[in-house]
Amino acid sequence: MDELSAFLTKCLLFLSLVLAIVPSSRSWRADQAQGLQALLRTGRVKSENADCFTEKWRTDLPFQITSGRPIEGDMSLDLIPDGLPGQPSGIKFKQYAGCVTVDESTGRHLFYYFAEAAMKPSEKPLLLWLNGGPGCSSLGFGAMTEIGPFGVNSDGKSLYWRRHSWNREANVLFLESPAGVGFSYSNRSEDYYLSGDNRTAHDSYTFLVNWFNRFPHYKRRPFFIAGESYAGFYIPEVVDIIVQANKKQKSVPIINLKALMIGNGIMNLETDRIGIYDYLWSHALISDQTHQGLIEHCALKGSDERESIKRCLSFSEQLQREVGQIDYYNIYAPICSTSSSSRSKNRKPTWKDPCVTEYVHEYLNLPQVQHALHANQTGLPYPWAFCSHIIRSWADRPSTMFPIYRRLISAGVRILLYSGDVDAVVPVTATRYSVRAMNLSVLNPWKPWSDATGEVGGYRVVYEGLTLATIRGAGHEVPFYQPRRARVLLKYFLAMRDPV
Repeated sequence: MDELSAFLTKCLLFLSLVLAIVPSSRSWRADQAQGLQALLRTGRVKSENADCFTEKWRTDLPFQITSGRPIEGDMSLDLIPDGLPGQPSGIKFKQYAGCVTVDESTGRHLFYYFAEAAMKPSEKPLLLWLNGGPGCSSLGFGAMTEIGPFGVNSDGKSLYWRRHSWNREANVLFLESPAGVGFSYSNRSEDYYLSGDNRTAHDSYTFLVNWFNRFPHYKRRPFFIAGESYAGFYIPEVVDIIVQANKKQKSVPIINLKALMIGNGIMNLETDRIGIYDYLWSHALISDQTHQGLIEHCALKGSDERESIKRCLSFSEQLQREVGQIDYYNIYAPICSTSSSSRSKNRKPTWKDPCVTEYVHEYLNLPQVQHALHANQTGLPYPWAFCSHIIRSWADRPSTMFPIYRRLISAGVRILLYSGDVDAVVPVTATRYSVRAMNLSVLNPWKPWSDATGEVGGYRVVYEGLTLATIRGAGHEVPFYQPRRARVLLKYFLAMRDPV
């Protein structure tokens, strides 16, 4: 009982710290920021008695793959025959959406949206996009806000064709995971208490196997995975499973994996956390004294953990007071308010309209949109949301991806990390510190790379087994803030080349 009490005390301290350091905001962005910022700033709290944080990463593979429904050949049931409501006329590429079963015993289903390439889809690779959170939607963020074929106009009802959508270069698949995120669900409510990195990775793998059974003509297609934020954990974890499963195949790989790409993603809690504090200080957002206090009490282990946590809490509150009400995802972007909304103007919004996601939220909750997406057919008792409010706990997560990265590099998986340089959630300093901590040899030193206009798009350095690229002027969601530069980087990624 003493051990349990000690664990509960630690977790209560952690939760109080989380509530204190998250920026207050009426915006959806606070939802996505909460888990990730709290994890990075206070992930030092661990327990040996429960998976509040854990170094264990189980790699046992779910070889008893569920069949999924519809069965192979029934992808036509997921076709969106008339397109999405409000989409522009003249769209010829096919779109699909629906749920894939990942656990038949509990009725756990993951929702996907799939946009085939705008031109010559049979000649283009397949790319899976994952958002993080944990617990945030790839449909809302990735598809409708960042890289999907359509964005939502300010009326919340009509769509525009995104000029630099990624389905101009690939067939793009968006997955809402784990169950409880967006339109993904389980018939057993207990599943929402069991979500964590392990289950998310294995369910994502099972989803892919079953999705390929539903879309058999994509089974041998070159396969790429990309994503951002907490997908810095999601993506290496599921790729690790794919690599191991492929090794057990004696002939053709189960999944024709080529490479992974992660934007502003977490890698290692300690170096990422220090990177956040240094970024805030170097961009004149916090004082010297607060920076020093955060380094001493939040980033480093104190002799008295409870006392150190209390001091960390105090300095984290001071951080919020000093930074003020800004958008951590782009420190130079405006905050959404009634005056900043372009809703009354009914126009195509840009990143300078900070209320874009309000339009997306309204659109994805329209009954006709959900009907077209074959979503919410079971009558979910809650509206669609950018980040889940029904996942009650997070069972497990590692504190670092370094061991998995080393395995993937040894296995020959190509890795591209990219970082928008005006993001304060997982800033470029954090990514650079994490990459440096892996002690990889530099093969091609730091240099600028050019975007489609010939301007400096960012900078890149090539390490042994990994490339790091920055995107100049981009926030946390790089394709939203710098769509042209993000698309140039995508082309390099799909061509298996480093940006120049």
